[in-house]
Amino acid sequence: MSGLFRYLTAAVLVRGADSGATVGLVVLAMDRHQSAAMGGLLVAALNAPHLLGPWLAVRLDRTVHRRRLLAASYVVYGLGLAGAALGLGHLPAVVSLVAVGLAGACGPLLTGGLSSVLDEVSASKRKHSWDALSYGIGGTAGPAAVAGLSASIGPLPAVLGLATTTLFSAAVIMTLPLDHGRATGTVVRLKDGLAALAQRPPLRRVTVLTLLSAVELGALPVIAVTLGEDLRGTVAAGAALTVAYGAGGLLGSVLVTVWPLRGEPEILALRLFATMAAVTALCALTTDHTTAIVGFGFLGLVNATSFAATLAARARYAPPGAHAQVFVTSAGLKVAMAALGAALAGTAAGLGGRGQLACAASLTTLAVLTAWADLRFTRQRPTSPTADDRRDETVRPC
Repeated sequence: MSGLFRYLTAAVLVRGADSGATVGLVVLAMDRHQSAAMGGLLVAALNAPHLLGPWLAVRLDRTVHRRRLLAASYVVYGLGLAGAALGLGHLPAVVSLVAVGLAGACGPLLTGGLSSVLDEVSASKRKHSWDALSYGIGGTAGPAAVAGLSASIGPLPAVLGLATTTLFSAAVIMTLPLDHGRATGTVVRLKDGLAALAQRPPLRRVTVLTLLSAVELGALPVIAVTLGEDLRGTVAAGAALTVAYGAGGLLGSVLVTVWPLRGEPEILALRLFATMAAVTALCALTTDHTTAIVGFGFLGLVNATSFAATLAARARYAPPGAHAQVFVTSAGLKVAMAALGAALAGTAAGLGGRGQLACAASLTTLAVLTAWADLRFTRQRPTSPTADDRRDETVRPC
């Protein structure tokens, strides 16, 4: 069994567990006759610790035992999630919140932390596309599995099933060729690793695109409900838009896996995010539900392909000794910005679905224009060629 296959197996399982946990905890809280606020607090406790990711990333960059650190974090995640599920409704609420928070603190290593070691696992030209696909499959299959299991055998077994998958993933991670694959002579301090996101021009531009567009991505599920009610007057119409978005994302991930993106990663990202802004603006003009479904499907497709481009860009432009910091910090900040987007969309419900889409398109357009202006400015400044400039422009092993 190839290293890439084992990597993808673990990646799909842990990312599915992470995505499914947000649904499972809310459903379990309701089943245990907890308040809706308690469900929200559990989700917040799971997601908020992602901002602590850079400190874990420094450890991952420095250690020669990367697979042990990753596997240990997956075990802690699984045990924390299981402990919270078993204690909810039987022990003081703070116990479950602390357990979920402990699991959430390991969350960054399920996403960006795992992606940061992919170069050591495989030399495939399609590896970043496969990695993007693992996010798509996990993000779709995890919540779907929780919904199906909750309906058939109950929410507690469903959440415990998610915890079990992370424990199995830990065993798979221990088989990957990680501990001797990366030179560790270069050690980048935390502040230097974070500074790289702002000081290295390509990383800065990709980070701007990622974070500002994440506001739109976080808002889209909320916008879909509002737009569905505007167009059809039913919640089910909004759910159809969300399903179309997810299906488009899976299709986009498959397409970039079969036909890898070619070109300079940051230029690809710039063009794809510009396309996303344009499609969002067109969706804001629609008055037909069927057209909106097509538009949301295309949004999902463009988001998946742009995500593959950003993964390749982080791998290409991250300084030596700071790969994990770049991946994990970017992922943590993206989660935070997406949460902000969901909150803003909720407070702006009075604008209607089309008004919300127009605002989202404007913000993503701002991200594109900011990155484009930065690119034009830095290219006009005389600089000496770097290793990044001399590399082949095909998105391939970084």
